[in-house]
Amino acid sequence: MSVIRTQVGIIGGGPSGLLLSQLLHRRGIDTVVLEKHSRDYVLGRIRAGVLEHGFANLMREAGCGDRMDAEGEIHDGVYIAHQGRMDRVDLARHTGGNSVLVYGQTEVTRDLYQARADMDGVVIHNARDVALFDLKSAAPYLTYAKDGATHRVDCDYIVGADGFHGASRKAIPSDVLREYEKVYPFGWLGVLSETKPVSPELIYARHERGFALCSMRSQLLSRYYIQVPITDTAAQWSDDAFWAELKSRLPQDVAETLQTGPSIEKSIAPLRSFVAEPMRYGQLFLAGDAAHIVPPTGAKGLNSAASDIHYLYHGLVDHYLNDDDAGLDAYSEKALARVWKAQRFSWWMTNLLHRFPDSEDVDQQLQRTDLDYLFSSDAALASMAENYVGLPY
Repeated sequence: MSVIRTQVGIIGGGPSGLLLSQLLHRRGIDTVVLEKHSRDYVLGRIRAGVLEHGFANLMREAGCGDRMDAEGEIHDGVYIAHQGRMDRVDLARHTGGNSVLVYGQTEVTRDLYQARADMDGVVIHNARDVALFDLKSAAPYLTYAKDGATHRVDCDYIVGADGFHGASRKAIPSDVLREYEKVYPFGWLGVLSETKPVSPELIYARHERGFALCSMRSQLLSRYYIQVPITDTAAQWSDDAFWAELKSRLPQDVAETLQTGPSIEKSIAPLRSFVAEPMRYGQLFLAGDAAHIVPPTGAKGLNSAASDIHYLYHGLVDHYLNDDDAGLDAYSEKALARVWKAQRFSWWMTNLLHRFPDSEDVDQQLQRTDLDYLFSSDAALASMAENYVGLPY
């Protein structure tokens, strides 16, 4: 069995694991990243594209912000379509100048891979059957299988950024771990198309037929979503059927300017909330989807993972460079406090904008009233804007 020694063993080569590895390497802290899949597989995943200003700053601190700043779209506002009209939330005005940056997760990951390669960072792909050992000791270690052999990574700390189905959370004893989950009775059918976005800023639409979202990846690549029953499959929806349903849920003047085209990716994402507590067990720290999942309505999935990385990064730097463990000791509490606020915001937006199968007339009227109140109150708009651009770390 081959053995590698490192300071921080990171499970998961998605944006969370790569970002933490890059940040720590720049401060002289050694890491090894284990990724179950190939690099091409990781880069083939189509995910979120709205980055909070705090996430964007982390990318810059990691030395990975040049292409993001050159190609990303700065959005100072967001639209909500309801009752046939469009109202705008002025994010910048209500947050003292903050905004969000539209830049695809695939591009974030690509930039991080390039940065890791430039620094000769160790990222091991196709690392299968990862297992965690001696988490309560001062010398935890990982094993994984690759090329027909078992390999071992000895480390001081382990970071589990390996997603909901990964090994990390499962390594915490069931009598220690507490899990919270809410599953919504619908999903989002998403289409990626090589078309000009219908709006310069995102449009969230509440309609009696169901929710819709007009998003983008660039000025030449659009991402659209419609709410569908959780029992639907992407194969049931032709491109023509999708475009017709999307148009029916948008204000008429927006629908008339919508450019349509062949889908280059089509999939259905279920909506659920999930939180695991605690996010630390011994020398293991959970981050991102390994510990929490939010409905995509509030654009908080990738951004919640980034806040975990912020806390972990600073805690590990203080440990290694300042002999100070306060940040690591407080990690779970700090991370969870922000995670639950992101869960609340995503829950609020999901309930505000979606049509629930068992909803009654009173529920529909309350949604309409909530939206009317939102756009009649500077305080309500400031609260939404503050949460959308990202609460402070």
